[in-house]
Amino acid sequence: MTDANTLSPPIGVQLPARLVPFPTSISEAARAALQRWVTSEGTPANALQQWPPANDRGAWQALKNRVNNQYATAVLGLAKQLYAQVETLSVGDATLHLATPDGQAGTRRACIDLHGGALVFGGGEACRVSAQQQADRFGACCYGVDYRLPPEHPYPAGLDDCLRAYRHVLALHSPGDIVLIGRSAGGNLALAMLLRARDEGLPMPAGLVLLSPEADLTESGDSFQTNRHVDVMLPLPLMPVNRLYAGGADLAHPYLSPLFGQFDGLPPTFLQSGTRDLFLSNAARLHRGLRRAKVPVEFYLGEGMPHGGFMGATAEDEELEQAIREFVDLCWRP
Repeated sequence: MTDANTLSPPIGVQLPARLVPFPTSISEAARAALQRWVTSEGTPANALQQWPPANDRGAWQALKNRVNNQYATAVLGLAKQLYAQVETLSVGDATLHLATPDGQAGTRRACIDLHGGALVFGGGEACRVSAQQQADRFGACCYGVDYRLPPEHPYPAGLDDCLRAYRHVLALHSPGDIVLIGRSAGGNLALAMLLRARDEGLPMPAGLVLLSPEADLTESGDSFQTNRHVDVMLPLPLMPVNRLYAGGADLAHPYLSPLFGQFDGLPPTFLQSGTRDLFLSNAARLHRGLRRAKVPVEFYLGEGMPHGGFMGATAEDEELEQAIREFVDLCWRP
């Protein structure tokens, strides 16, 4: 007989093979959105993605071009009618898409929009259209930062561009009139950029919006395991992409994984994730860190929501958009 006291402690919970059903607690439109991203065998379509070898720069560039085209098509499909005028500016090495709301060329309010895309994708036309969307949504000038990306430009090129863009916007707008918005990878850069800006003595903006931020490139949180394959939008960790972006730098450095930074002095923050988001642990840990640093923070957790939301006009998406608008309006209130 084996002595139980001599057995090694378990390292986790062994789960039986099982089907995780789409939740009935969300709208029919949201369930349909989840179903669209799953194959007939029940496998998330994005789980079939194979990353190129780390040293195959040509293959990474080809993948990047293909995904950027897909992003541009998807964003244009969701944008519907765009009203804001947009022009593209060069500020040093940084490219900015400045979108001005229709009929409000003199508005003093500004938002800085940092796009998502796993720190490799999402630039170009998708970034430009997103800036127009934000300008229309908030009635403010929006600076979409088309930051440089690997494989041509690994860290810190993208972060340098974001900080250069922030300095440019500070020269044109009062800090109290600026709100910084980052989605996914853009959430990583938004938070890392503010940590660096604070370290360099720059003033903070009026508010910070972090939508499912990719705040931990070491992927150490619990949800990287518990929501693996459950998140239909982002079913698998992104470690090959993280290493490509880092270019050999320490993934745990706060400018790469801002979850591990000190948050003292950061502005009021709106933080969003979903119960099925692979990055849920990032948001949960950020929430605790911001509270410990006495930073006002609102944590919005979407029921059944995968990474990036339901990608369309569902009641859940509309509710999230309304919550963001209310937060931004509060930041801009005199």
